[in-house]
Amino acid sequence: QAIIIGVKKGGTRALLEFLRVHPDVRALGAEPHFFDRCYDKGLPWYRNLMPRTLEGQITMEKTPSYFVTKEAPKRIYNMSRDTKLIVVVRNPVTRAISDYTQTLSKNPTIPSFQALAFKNISTGLIDTTWSAVRIGIYAKHLDSWLQYFPLSKFLFVSGERLVSDPAGEMGRVQDFLGLKRVVTDKHFYFNETKGFPCLKKPEGSSRPRCLGKSKGRPHPKIDGQVVQRLQEFYRPFNMKFYQMTGQDFGWD
Repeated sequence: QAIIIGVKKGGTRALLEFLRVHPDVRALGAEPHFFDRCYDKGLPWYRNLMPRTLEGQITMEKTPSYFVTKEAPKRIYNMSRDTKLIVVVRNPVTRAISDYTQTLSKNPTIPSFQALAFKNISTGLIDTTWSAVRIGIYAKHLDSWLQYFPLSKFLFVSGERLVSDPAGEMGRVQDFLGLKRVVTDKHFYFNETKGFPCLKKPEGSSRPRCLGKSKGRPHPKIDGQVVQRLQEFYRPFNMKFYQMTGQDFGWD
């Protein structure tokens, strides 16, 4: 009934984990990548991965790469045009740096952020073929989704607010999914060391639970001018995205 379709490094894991506290949500933990990488395995394969649900419960999954996959909107539409789509977005500059940080942690020999972000550093020409940059052009990706789904089928969640006000943002998500507001501020506490909200007591466990070690990694220091140039690059796309969604995310 619902899919978190993106975006990578936006806060999709946090959203999924916060939602799983809700008794009426059954979510697949791992990313199935059905509508981008495994589509030829067929719908029965995909359905089979899903957790068993009772009448009235919502089955969901998250695969952040769906948002930027050309074929995904049509494929999801062909499965069910009633699917609710959730997009978690955050400042595209921070998102790009976070994306780079993740790659760097897996492969320490990659070129610098600056070298990858620019086609030509002296002219300040941004390399939009680099996925870390391309993913953040949200307006462009949303365009292809709106060819299949009306805006009413989307909820755009602020990755920043998911950190600063998890209960408030979760309220919006539960309303959108037609759920009772069960996940509230009593479920969260702020973990000072990680700089992230954590769940106080996930269902059936007495221990508070925070997101894994890979979340909240310290970002490498990026030159201020590089950041500024990227902000300028994204600004028109951000404005377009605000217009399309009717939401100002305050990144500018």
